[in-house]
Amino acid sequence: MLTARMTLDPAFRVAPVNRRTFGTFVEHLGRCVYTGIYEPDHPSADDDGFRTDVLELTKELGVSTVRYPGGNFVSGYRWEDGIGPAESRPARLDLAWHSLEPNHFGIDEFMRWARKADVEPMMAVNLGTRGLQEALDLLEYCNIPSGTRLSDLRIANGAKDPYGIAMWCLGNEMDGPWQIGHKTAREYGRLAAEVARAMRMVDKKLELVACGSSSSSMPTFGAWEATVLEEAYEHVDYISCHAYYEERDGDLGSFLASSVDMDHFIASVVATADHVGARLRSRKKINLSFDEWNVWYLSRFESEGPPSDWPVAPPLLEDRYHLADAVALGGLLISLLRHSDRVTAACLAQLVNVIAPIVTEPGGRAWRQTTFHPFAQASRHAAGEVLRVEPVCPTYETAAYGEVPVLDAVATRDEETGETALFMVNRSVDQSLTVDVDVRALGAIEPGEASTLADPDPYARNTADDPFRVVPRANPEIRVEGGSLTVVLPPVSWNVIRLLG
Repeated sequence: MLTARMTLDPAFRVAPVNRRTFGTFVEHLGRCVYTGIYEPDHPSADDDGFRTDVLELTKELGVSTVRYPGGNFVSGYRWEDGIGPAESRPARLDLAWHSLEPNHFGIDEFMRWARKADVEPMMAVNLGTRGLQEALDLLEYCNIPSGTRLSDLRIANGAKDPYGIAMWCLGNEMDGPWQIGHKTAREYGRLAAEVARAMRMVDKKLELVACGSSSSSMPTFGAWEATVLEEAYEHVDYISCHAYYEERDGDLGSFLASSVDMDHFIASVVATADHVGARLRSRKKINLSFDEWNVWYLSRFESEGPPSDWPVAPPLLEDRYHLADAVALGGLLISLLRHSDRVTAACLAQLVNVIAPIVTEPGGRAWRQTTFHPFAQASRHAAGEVLRVEPVCPTYETAAYGEVPVLDAVATRDEETGETALFMVNRSVDQSLTVDVDVRALGAIEPGEASTLADPDPYARNTADDPFRVVPRANPEIRVEGGSLTVVLPPVSWNVIRLLG
């Protein structure tokens, strides 16, 4: 058995926990919207056509923010198509996912859904086929109380009060050649600056996100961020990051260490942004919006390709996640939390059906994938301040990232309640890990919930017929005595320990 040790001390603070860390993503892609969050003929549908079973699971997941409506989809989207009487809305070809978009669900439906789900909207504007005027039109429709053509149109469409959307994404993945309206960094940076400047003429308090690289493996990574921020630094608040991970060639050890790459991605973008800020002699800090991240078996999609015709809401990107996927995702959550000083918003992509923690059957059941559980637990228990944790533990060799620690961990401390939450991943594929934690600095404590997400089979999955195969279960191998906490973590496991003060 492997052993590790670490210290929890409330003096070693990183930053406050950001509730926006626990955002997700709804795109008009596959079955995320249609037969996902919206299915008027479903037995559970409410008067707005929203699946109430999905609404309840969204609340249980602990979602804070939802980015909408894309994603690649937004780069060809005409938002006006999705407002007004449903029978008069035009169907359009969606070039991004080779589908037919009926526009039965649009901005007004999304905002009604968001309020029922109790989530903050993060709105994306089309800077692919459209530009400055269309972004201003959407802002006017959404946020102006009344007295203008578009605000009055919103009122006529049934929304008397303005939506008050604070956070706006200026396009999506404009560095990608696959993107409709793909641009060079200089072209996009100038456009983002122009749109941001004009949007702030409407509302100076808006929080604006410029597109960063769609992946750290892009050939323009780093140079893209630097060029975009040279143009837009003083006009935006965030630069976005997108990253997806999958197990390749049976290399489970590398896959479980995916957060090593995320750490490097974040550090690189922070360094680039701060370098540009220094060159511009600006005192402003650009934060990161990691508004697409997940486990995604992209190689499968690339081999299958998009539909050959133009179907409505075809099943696309419907990965079925196993335990190891959930543990890797838990490691990515740990990475986001420990960078809370600069990553102040994040979105798990996506919410329902499409590489998602929630799966539905059209007209039928909804259930939680394995990846649902680390996200829900982190959202529920992470509060107060993020604490810096430096485990001392064995390492192992990976093909992708070299030598990495077997233990990944982060903690949060809520001074008001006295509760400390410790989140840990045992990356070992075959050995349990005994962790000794020095908790003397926390004062008098007692163990609360101690749970482990694990299974003898790292590829065990949840299904509609067996939705509770992989769920967090109580970890009996924990004790607290004499200022020390000791716990045994099974191999390939996500672990949460609550300490009550």
